[in-house]
Amino acid sequence: MKLDQTIRSAIDQGLVIPACPLALDADRRWNQRRQRALLRYYLDAGAGGLAVGVHTTQFAIRDPRYGLLRPLLEFAASEIKKCRRPVVAVAGVCGTTEQALAEAGLARECGYHAGLLNLSALVSASDDELTRHCQSVSEVLPLFGFYLNPDIGGRPLGLAFWRKFCQIENVVAIKIAPFNRYQTLDVVRAVVEAGRDDIALYTGNDDNIVADLISPFVFEHQGRRVERRIVGGLLGQWAVGTRAAVAMLQECHRAAGGENVLTKLLRRNVELTDINAALFDAANDFAGCVPGIHEALRRQGLLEGTWCLDPRQALSPGQGEEIDRVLRLYPDFFDDAFVRERCDEWLSD
Repeated sequence: MKLDQTIRSAIDQGLVIPACPLALDADRRWNQRRQRALLRYYLDAGAGGLAVGVHTTQFAIRDPRYGLLRPLLEFAASEIKKCRRPVVAVAGVCGTTEQALAEAGLARECGYHAGLLNLSALVSASDDELTRHCQSVSEVLPLFGFYLNPDIGGRPLGLAFWRKFCQIENVVAIKIAPFNRYQTLDVVRAVVEAGRDDIALYTGNDDNIVADLISPFVFEHQGRRVERRIVGGLLGQWAVGTRAAVAMLQECHRAAGGENVLTKLLRRNVELTDINAALFDAANDFAGCVPGIHEALRRQGLLEGTWCLDPRQALSPGQGEEIDRVLRLYPDFFDDAFVRERCDEWLSD
């Protein structure tokens, strides 16, 4: 299944996509009247899309005791179809491959454009196994990748996985929601290094929404620097104050369109985070944080080696290559010329 060009263009431009809650009555039964009111509110507020069957909708709708997944997807799709403008319909897709394929098929049957793919059920799967799972689901429904915060049910997904994920042709967007700047950079970097300018980036980082939307992310691809932006948000927070969120996204788009002092500082913020990820060894839970600092100082001639009192403290596998990368990309952050000029003097007796 391929996306209609109008829908694809809307996703690429950047949208407010509320993650829709489930409306219940006092007896915890589904309240269709309130559900319809919620959906109409989001559409009238100018939301460019709706996400249904996702974390905010409650994963328990899939439990046979409730049997709400199909009724809710069909109900929301019918309201979306009544809208007089294009609205991107995103369905949550969960579970092992068998379950995910069934849910993707159901979403496609109901008229949804993409599946927000939750990988939490595959907690012990390798990167290759995860990629095969994602590839299989993408053959049924275009994918909205999803980095869910591990503290609320997600699982860690490293740079290596995201590089593989970005090779899947039918990925149209990624929701970045680890609530972690290093992990956020992993996703953007993987998209750039894969050469995918057709994957839209969406924030789910509730702790950094505005900064995500106005920050320029710059990484290297084939010898040149490529800038990417996070263009919209798929957020449970935007299930409240949706009209205000639409106005704020428009304001962020305007701010991102011009190069000003704030934009330059935000770019520097992204670059500095990328440097810290290498020096402090974020990819390995900071195991090499002290040797990483030592290594940068060793290369400048201020230290002779990276040794620590604990011989187990050493550079992690691949950390040296990461330090190579950030030293090459961001020379302005390092005092190389200054140190080179004065190092001998500093080391003299």
